Amino acid sequence: MSNPYGKFGFPAMTNNALGNKSSDKSNKSSTDSFIVRVISINLTTNEGFTQVGVINGERISSKGIPTGKIITNIFPADPYRKIIPLVNEFVKVSYIIAPNTTGGQFVYSSPLSLYGIASINVNPSPTPLNNNTPDSQTVDYAQSFNGAVNIVPNTDTELNYNSPNQLENSTFIERSNIHPLLPFEGDVLYESRWGSSIRFGSTVKSKNPWSKSGINGDPITIIRNGQNPNSNDFGAEPIIEDIKQDLASIYLTSTQQLENFSLANENFISYTTPPITPAFYSNPQVNINSSRVILNANSDSVLISGEKSVGLSSNNSINIEAKQIYFDGVDIRLGRKNASQAVLKGNDTVEYLKMILNELKNITEALKIIQDWPAGAPVPNSVILTVANSSQKVFEDIYNNIDSIKSNFVKTI
Repeated sequence: MSNPYGKFGFPAMTNNALGNKSSDKSNKSSTDSFIVRVISINLTTNEGFTQVGVINGERISSKGIPTGKIITNIFPADPYRKIIPLVNEFVKVSYIIAPNTTGGQFVYSSPLSLYGIASINVNPSPTPLNNNTPDSQTVDYAQSFNGAVNIVPNTDTELNYNSPNQLENSTFIERSNIHPLLPFEGDVLYESRWGSSIRFGSTVKSKNPWSKSGINGDPITIIRNGQNPNSNDFGAEPIIEDIKQDLASIYLTSTQQLENFSLANENFISYTTPPITPAFYSNPQVNINSSRVILNANSDSVLISGEKSVGLSSNNSINIEAKQIYFDGVDIRLGRKNASQAVLKGNDTVEYLKMILNELKNITEALKIIQDWPAGAPVPNSVILTVANSSQKVFEDIYNNIDSIKSNFVKTI
């Protein structure tokens, strides 16, 4: 079978990757490496725990042509970083001496980039290895091999990237709208197939929205889970992170200003001197942004501390729920930052009111004995007596129930 693809894409890459031309002569030289197309992947424990992640593949010649030789039981090369390939993707395979085998074993690297930075979701090579590929996709992938961007048409027939021995539980479906990240000078990028990523980057003046301040080379780390859902469907186009629209992200900055970001509420009306907003702050900060943020300590405490202040703001409400709530401060303002009315001390106020009520009861008792002297004979003053009796009853009722006005929960000093 002749190679239909010319000098670009995978053939040129494999010539560089293989290096040792003697690899076609032997599969079991500890110094050789070669390329295989993945044909199946074990992702269950049905065959034992040690078989999880093991693949089988068809060996590819240095010219990108399938040899028909099936290599089985190929293990992940790195025990600490596992990138599981898909069916029809290519991996680099080496044979290593392993003490737990009868001589050695095959190990594979992460999937090879067949289409450069343009393809982050999948990197398949279905033709000429898969004769059942629809004509439209065959032409499209052939063009990709010759240097064109890989854009698979949206047809009813799509390539299957799932292992044939696990199709009942298969989950992978190609997404052509997943964008790779646009790299900048010196960046170290880790990207998944689904729009999550980690960028170990730096300030790069005039090239991205976080490089307005500082100098080139100031470090920044961006952790993103889920690209902007409003990104265009042309998944081959590299994009940069969007702190406002990405689904969830963490920014660890040094001198950068996050000029495209604003808090849900930046009124800061409770502050005498408002804090600098994230868009204008140019010292180190950690910014977490998502539809919802949860901090939970399942066995100890969540501690939030600030040298200047801890600001809590909301466009609706701030709710605090606990069995015990303590505030400790020498200047506590409620309602407004310039509030000047002092809060009454409940226990002392009640005691003073009881004293007043006692005196009022004494006065009503005295009023009850006031008499008039019509025709020189004393008689009770009926009007004063009626009022005194009524008032005395009211005062006694208030006195007996006045302790109930004290809060059972809120205390002050």
